[in-house]
Amino acid sequence: MDKVDVRIAPESERDQVVSSLVLGFVTDPVARWCWPAAETYLTSAPKFINIYGGKAFENNSAWTEENYRGGALWLPPGVEPDEEALGELVATTMSEEKQGHLFASLEEIGQHHPTEPHWFLPLIAVEPNWQNRSIGSALMKQAVAVCDEAGVPAYLESSNPRNISLYERIGFKVVGHVQHGDCPPFTPMVREAVI
Repeated sequence: MDKVDVRIAPESERDQVVSSLVLGFVTDPVARWCWPAAETYLTSAPKFINIYGGKAFENNSAWTEENYRGGALWLPPGVEPDEEALGELVATTMSEEKQGHLFASLEEIGQHHPTEPHWFLPLIAVEPNWQNRSIGSALMKQAVAVCDEAGVPAYLESSNPRNISLYERIGFKVVGHVQHGDCPPFTPMVREAVI
């Protein structure tokens, strides 16, 4: 693949981008720990994506590759996921034991969020058959350029250790390691704005 074109996805393209993210997270350690059965994953993941990062569509900060092979949902400063809806989804789709480990992880992760205004990347993924073709890098570079222009840091929580090197190449630094029970680890990362 030569040049990767990425652009902001409007609300009218939400379903296409969410579907791409569902495919992109199909092997994600945390997502599949939460929903190991295929049917549960395929019904829960779209709901999770809309709850956790869906506000990106409302804020013109949902990025996609031109053919919907990948997507990145960024939340601008002051915009946060719907925690109440997330809690309801987890409560109705996961065992109580897993809920405890996940919520303990999420609570600890919250301690790593920057306190100053920042962009938050709740979700980024590329469909499996299109990975390693620079789509993820293009999605990241376009969005962090917005952060740099605004002069604010960016924050993410990697749920897949394989992706950490990509984030580090873009300038993110590991600020913690979070794991509770048998829940796979999360790696909070921060990138200072390059002015």
